[in-house]
Amino acid sequence: MTTARPTPDVVVPAQYQPDLPVERFILSAPPDPEAVEMDVVFVGGGPAGLAGAIELSRLVKKDQEAGGGLGAVEIAVLEKAEALGGHVLSGAVVNPIALRELFPELGDSDFPLRRPVGAERVYLLTESRALRLPTPPTMRNHGNYVASLCEIVRWLGEKAEALGVNMFTGFPADGLLVEGTRVRGVRTTPSGLRRDGQPGSGFTPSTDISAKVTVLSEGTRGSLTQAWLRWQQVGSDNPMLYALGVKELWETKRPLDVVVHTLGWPLPHDAFGGSFFYPLEPNLVSLGLVVGLDYRETSLDAHVLLQKMKGHPLFRPYFEGGEMVEWGAKTIPEGGYYALPRRRHGDGALVVGDAAGFVEVASLKGIHYAMLSGMYAARTIFSALKAGDTSAAGLAGYDRLVDQSPIVSDLRARRNMRLAFHQSGFYVGGVKGGAGRGGSTPRRAGGAVHARRPPHLRQARRRLQGGQRDARRHPVAPGGQGRRAARGGGAVRAHVPGGRLRAPGRRPPHQPAQLRGLQGHGRAGAALDAARGRQRAEISSDVRARSFRCKASLPSVAIRTYFAGFLAATAETMRPSNSPSRWRTTSSGATSAGSSPGSRRNSACFGLPRSAWAVV
Repeated sequence: MTTARPTPDVVVPAQYQPDLPVERFILSAPPDPEAVEMDVVFVGGGPAGLAGAIELSRLVKKDQEAGGGLGAVEIAVLEKAEALGGHVLSGAVVNPIALRELFPELGDSDFPLRRPVGAERVYLLTESRALRLPTPPTMRNHGNYVASLCEIVRWLGEKAEALGVNMFTGFPADGLLVEGTRVRGVRTTPSGLRRDGQPGSGFTPSTDISAKVTVLSEGTRGSLTQAWLRWQQVGSDNPMLYALGVKELWETKRPLDVVVHTLGWPLPHDAFGGSFFYPLEPNLVSLGLVVGLDYRETSLDAHVLLQKMKGHPLFRPYFEGGEMVEWGAKTIPEGGYYALPRRRHGDGALVVGDAAGFVEVASLKGIHYAMLSGMYAARTIFSALKAGDTSAAGLAGYDRLVDQSPIVSDLRARRNMRLAFHQSGFYVGGVKGGAGRGGSTPRRAGGAVHARRPPHLRQARRRLQGGQRDARRHPVAPGGQGRRAARGGGAVRAHVPGGRLRAPGRRPPHQPAQLRGLQGHGRAGAALDAARGRQRAEISSDVRARSFRCKASLPSVAIRTYFAGFLAATAETMRPSNSPSRWRTTSSGATSAGSSPGSRRNSACFGLPRSAWAVV
């Protein structure tokens, strides 16, 4: 007779996360003699990779027409989906500046954009009400366009193919081929494997693709990018913070004519995030919910919260009688300026787009930053190929271009917005952000606002070790008593007809999944599974005190005070980037400056759920 394993009072996800298997993705082997030889390969067919391939093709074509002597350059884009756009979620508000720079000969009407943003609204939600708020300056989308991102990707793919770019779709990358410190290319994942990993019917072996330069454009938490950064010991000031976004595309009976963003319910008060509601066509809308993965409740489920949100009076009238046509989810890098890798280039390698963390949370933008970074990578590669030097020194100009671009200037100008919420929660974080620094009470010094270091950073001037604060963020409800039903219960989805989860496609039943846990497993221990899947976490004492203050219905004065601070914060972040500032917070799990980046183990993720695993 076996005794049941006692449920711990606290679950620390870092205890269940094995180390990143660098040796699995960094392959110290020469390319196969039958390798496909390319000059440049972009790993990932998203906006960053395709924009880079197009820009590089155009530069090479201009050089050939001018008799520059570079000669033919073979460019490839490696995409894991069977078709371009197959792994991209529809529905976005896009800043068109990158498209204009990439295609100066075209006008906005020639781009695959649905409609310009007209009216837009921001609401603070309670369970039954919606309070309209002034739109923060960073969230004003005048001049931007509502678009389908998968349509943009497909359109960019057609432009790239017309320029002679080799498109390899349906080939997930399995590892980087390296020689010394130099990246020599990539090896694709074999297909037709059985569940036990042995070849089955329809087996196709791996293919090696050699290249002078490999551009990692595989998106957020890409396996090759994570392994390359660890292998090269490239760190950042803060570990990256991630969010999980879940989205549904609906055909509706009632048209939507405004762009909507919301704050508050159904998220708990100590979780960062919000929702978006975009009109794509008169009868087609995109609804999504984004939740920061530094939430404190182990059982918080973004999918369930989205289903609950559709029953809110603000949304429900649009979905009644409608039908869901597409569903998806992805992770979003939210760490901002202080979580950027200190180096995004190496011997024969560059990192672009979401893989490098180029997402600006305050304005909810990242697509045009990804495209710009791909274009900067292309210009750097072109110069390196002309000079015959694709070493780290020859590719160092990429970092200089990025650092001098709107990408870094925008991230630096709003560098503390997300960190304030990460440190202090939704309401307190908004007040701190409004005070100017996103940290402790600020003080004036020579006209600039400087924040005092928090006590946990002032003590011994050290950084916290991985998982040290997880105990306060992931308590487990004692006795298995939860405040909500388990995921999958019909009551949550009964609010709206058709409100069910549905994936766009299925893999063969005997094919191993492409999803692999880089730093966590699908079953991370019985205690963690039970906490996430079937229980609602209780808040520990220090957090419960703050949550208690937030649970009371907010009077209008408190709401105005908070959002005055929020608007002040967004306005303050728009000041010139060269304004003096010394504040920098450190999220939990960071290590000392001399430690290897791998020892951090992305502990700011606090254990990614299955839907946040990387596709390799």
